[in-house]
Amino acid sequence: MSALRPLVLLGSATLLLAGCADPSEPGGATTSTSSASSSAAAPIAKNAALAAKVPAALKASGITVASDVSYPPMDFFASDNKTVVGAEADLDKALGTVLGVKVTIVNVPFDSILPGLQSGKYQLGVSSFTDTAEREKVVDFVTYFDAGTSLIVPAGNPKALKPGGDSLCGRTVAVAKGSTQALVDLPARAKTCKTPIKVSTFPDGTGVNLAVTSGRADAALADSPVAAYAAKRSGGKLEVTGDSYGNAPFGIAVPKNSELTGLLKSALEDLKASGGYEQILAKWGLESGALDTFEINAAS
Repeated sequence: MSALRPLVLLGSATLLLAGCADPSEPGGATTSTSSASSSAAAPIAKNAALAAKVPAALKASGITVASDVSYPPMDFFASDNKTVVGAEADLDKALGTVLGVKVTIVNVPFDSILPGLQSGKYQLGVSSFTDTAEREKVVDFVTYFDAGTSLIVPAGNPKALKPGGDSLCGRTVAVAKGSTQALVDLPARAKTCKTPIKVSTFPDGTGVNLAVTSGRADAALADSPVAAYAAKRSGGKLEVTGDSYGNAPFGIAVPKNSELTGLLKSALEDLKASGGYEQILAKWGLESGALDTFEINAAS
């Protein structure tokens, strides 16, 4: 995740606490629907010119956004275990407001999102996907946030692990299934290790987090905003050590050649001009990841 997630099965993965207003609690329901009229920040309003360009079929059906709802502060369940909240959830709703279309957020396993977009099951995938050239082979991306990968360790970092170098060699490292950390980062590191890294994969953030706090894993790799939030909400059990690395933009995943791609870029520009974009990031303490400009398929 530093900003990394997979392609047909890739995703920027790394999360750690899943679930609820209190991330130590388990997640709940699988879907959440929000109306286009709701808005996360006062300046956010419908842009009539952009709304007029939304395809008629989508105006009628609304937009279904696939997200792995286990990555606070990006996407997780509120205390009712049904409502999806977080920075990306707020962005989804805000984009729906600008485009004048209903948005439904569906909880989908991370490695199933891009295949679901390819099959036409969902219109968008918003789940901390890093925009990579490999992923651009199967979907298009509209960038909206900058992040890197961070190393999460037990409080006090008892094994003196570092995000760089060979300190992870011979260690057990927890990552999310289908993440770039699992599919690209750790395999690349392993090539230089005399003692192999033991990669422990989990389907969601709860499993990753518990692996580290229980001692079943020595550390975890996760997207920087998720890692920071996980450590903050761990009750002193976890910490982020060292600096993040591999910074790259997250992108909204869109089926190839979708009419929504250009509209999403324009809607993000509208949000930035109104101040709504910055308000959403500030609400979750993510101002440092704000982009100055939004791009389509930035990796290529």
